[in-house]
Amino acid sequence: MTLKKLLTLAACFASALITSPATLANDSTLTFANYRDIRDLNPHLYGGEIFAQNLLFEGLIHLGENGKLEPWLATNWSVSEDGKLYTFTLREGVTFSDGSPFNAEVVKQNFDALLDNGNRHTWLESIRLMLEVEETGKQSVRVVDNYTVEVEFANSYYPFLVELGVTRPFRFLSPKCFKEGTTKDGTLCYVGTGSYQLSSNTVDQQATFEQYASYWGKKPQIEKIVAKVIPDNQARLLALRSGDVDMVYGLQLITARAFKQFETDPSFNTILSEPVSTRMLILNSKSDNLNDTRVRQALSHLTNKAVIAERILLGLEKPADTLLARNVPYADIDLAPYQYSVETAEQLLNAAGWTLDGKMRKKDGKPFEITLSYDSDKVVERTIAQYLQSEWSKLGLTLKLVGEEEQAHRDRLKHGEFDLSFNISWGTPYDPQSFLGGMRKPVYGDYAAQQGIPEKTQLDQHILDALEATNEQERQAHYSYVLETLHNQAIYIPLTYEQNRAIFSNKLEGVGFNPSQFEIPLQRMSIK
Repeated sequence: MTLKKLLTLAACFASALITSPATLANDSTLTFANYRDIRDLNPHLYGGEIFAQNLLFEGLIHLGENGKLEPWLATNWSVSEDGKLYTFTLREGVTFSDGSPFNAEVVKQNFDALLDNGNRHTWLESIRLMLEVEETGKQSVRVVDNYTVEVEFANSYYPFLVELGVTRPFRFLSPKCFKEGTTKDGTLCYVGTGSYQLSSNTVDQQATFEQYASYWGKKPQIEKIVAKVIPDNQARLLALRSGDVDMVYGLQLITARAFKQFETDPSFNTILSEPVSTRMLILNSKSDNLNDTRVRQALSHLTNKAVIAERILLGLEKPADTLLARNVPYADIDLAPYQYSVETAEQLLNAAGWTLDGKMRKKDGKPFEITLSYDSDKVVERTIAQYLQSEWSKLGLTLKLVGEEEQAHRDRLKHGEFDLSFNISWGTPYDPQSFLGGMRKPVYGDYAAQQGIPEKTQLDQHILDALEATNEQERQAHYSYVLETLHNQAIYIPLTYEQNRAIFSNKLEGVGFNPSQFEIPLQRMSIK
């Protein structure tokens, strides 16, 4: 062997000695489990994993603790007295991870891409109001100078600043990633101004994110983040115990039983968030057997939420009396809960003409039979469904169960092809404005479920009036009408108030929660 080769081997061996301890200890790498691939990360659409989009892309406003509005890519902003014109001063010296500068023209390009695909964003009243301005021949989004942008609406719209803070669709993509000047038909790349870059993705196996060296802000402590795809619940927990992953995070990935098991293990930490959303059943008022308000009210009285909260969810969620918890803005109003009462339920069913015939309730000779659909990937939904099926049958009600994969389940709701189904509110910071605003259009199942109630037209108008109100008292009055109407019509059966959850290795620090349950605050975490 030549001297040159010997020296090369010695250098390699020395390098390995220096770097291997850090590599073995994973001092700068956080690995966590996700149940599916990151998918399409186009920040202007809704197909990608939110945790990944949140690592790459930033918005004008950041939602801090308790949803507080904080500067981000905008350093400050102002709103006109009539609530129609928003003016933003942009942060200077920011670049995308491909080197492209961030400025007012880029902001306009991104907003224009959203308007170009307006039909995809029907749940956002802000997009509709911007498009109304565009229809008059004016530009809704205007460049004032290199670092100042104006956004004009056809009417006042108070939730806009909160919408700018959530992960999508108002996040900024590098212009180099646009496809023929827009993003509605896909993107050429996933490049943002965020503190991480996507370095690799092996579909359905794992995605790796690495720090963006020229990030404009405070750099996170963790250099590399690996998201491993582990669809099976038990396999995720085994990977956590073996050290293959450092963390499992989120309501959909951690069952109550798993959380309780790890709660007493000294090798791991567990945390619960404050209530973030409402777990509920949604009842279709156009369904043949549910079109009578008394029947829907009877099912509310026949649902023992305390049992669901304590026995099925092991106390990790609290029983819900109303559609939105009182700590949600504008939801602190007095509504009489539907207390669990078999006797009251029976009285309401009898009054509606559904009387016992043997062991079955019938009306005009027709047996009472409805179908509850649920997402088959969600074990807790199946368990609650089976419990209700057993309980309701004691009063002569037949409840059939249909479990299906997520997209089929969503499509069923959107098209109104259901009797009753599981649903959640959109959670903080989307409640109440986005959750209620989405009821005006066939976004999810809410629009279809409400079609059979006589107040539907007024309901939609009050939602719109609440979104456009500049006076707090007027806004509260509109929201109160909406929440009270939905409560009295028993379109929803609130079950529990959900709390986000995480299980993680005790070598991780800074694990917490963002205002939105769909985000993971990875940038705030560190490794001991």
